[in-house]
Amino acid sequence: MQTAGAVAALAAGRLVVFPTESVYGLGADARSADAVDRLVSVRGREAGKPILVLIRDLAMAATITTDVSEAARRLATRFWPGPLTLVLPARDDLPPPLTAGTGTIGVRVSSHPLAAALVNGLGGPVTAPSANPPGAAPSSDIATARAYFGDAVDTYVDGGMLFGDASTVAVVEGDRVRVLRAGPVTEAALQQALIDA
Repeated sequence: MQTAGAVAALAAGRLVVFPTESVYGLGADARSADAVDRLVSVRGREAGKPILVLIRDLAMAATITTDVSEAARRLATRFWPGPLTLVLPARDDLPPPLTAGTGTIGVRVSSHPLAAALVNGLGGPVTAPSANPPGAAPSSDIATARAYFGDAVDTYVDGGMLFGDASTVAVVEGDRVRVLRAGPVTEAALQQALIDA
């Protein structure tokens, strides 16, 4: 299994580059403060910008969030797995860079089989910021990611050339949804899903 070594690396607190449905992501065990600190050191991170994480399902979301509203559950049921990141209230015991002082965390269930295998194999949330330094172009292939990070990343999982767009990022406010970053899932589709549910 291509991901077995990557799962072992994550479990040991090391970093992994892996494919998602959009671009390559930089993975660390989101429960490990040391691993998240290493990610920030290697990748660089804009101040005040949270780090999104991939999860397996809503049950795993409950391990890192304090509340998943009914509206958020409806959107998750409709659009996961897929390119929708939901911003939810975060538990206060998470590694601080994940929330960047916002009190919230972005979570997504990836539709890419290799990304999903990492989360399932680790049995916990995996960070997934794009595999590039701030201001640089996201990595659409492994060679670009290697050029950025070299030996600072333990394992590179090659998923070929990726052509997806970055996920839609949305926050649910009561029974309404607000898009923070436009992406493949439109605001109109999100609003309609809440109406239809």
